[in-house]
Amino acid sequence: MFKPRAVFFDLDGTLVDSVADMAFAVGKMLSHFDLPAPGIEKVSTWVGNGAQALINRALTNDMHGTADKALFDQAMPLFNRYYHENLALHSALYEHVEQTLQTLKNAGLALACITNKPEQFTEVLLENINIAQYFSLVVSGDTLPTKKPHPGPLLHAAQEFGVHIDECLMVGDSKSDIEAAKKAGCPVVALSYGYNHGENIRLHTPDITIDSLKDLPPLLSI
Repeated sequence: MFKPRAVFFDLDGTLVDSVADMAFAVGKMLSHFDLPAPGIEKVSTWVGNGAQALINRALTNDMHGTADKALFDQAMPLFNRYYHENLALHSALYEHVEQTLQTLKNAGLALACITNKPEQFTEVLLENINIAQYFSLVVSGDTLPTKKPHPGPLLHAAQEFGVHIDECLMVGDSKSDIEAAKKAGCPVVALSYGYNHGENIRLHTPDITIDSLKDLPPLLSI
């Protein structure tokens, strides 16, 4: 594979296993409405499209559900509060994340974190898991008018770095990452672990699928 000038990383399910803390916050939020906690396994299939989608899915117990607006408006601030208070309680980096980020940065590549997570959570989580220093740019789910799978965040990052989109590489664990990359014209490497709504990531035909981030530098001849 070619050596890119910039690499864009998804966050949840790619760099950090954060679903336990999200599931805790969802459960606490649902308890206010006498609804049962869905548990980590189910919440892991709901994450990846931003906090609003997660809350709609949790309130309706449906991947494609849309909650009553009045209920949603009560629930969203509760989730935000509980998640902010417990953002890094159990969240942890996947294996080889920090080593890989350091290797790519040492090789002179520009690194960006592009996530659908709201900015109020993204910045704090990156600091708490001690990888904020590797990223020259962070694009959160509410940084721009659009988020993945729209190509806008990737095109924005390429523009900020002053490189063409086909000189960049997207690395993620979900179909949203793959769709955004393909629409942008950006090569994409998928990780076989992560969330991806419980689906096999290979079904979404990324350019390459790897099982660990330690495989990324050799793939890029670094």
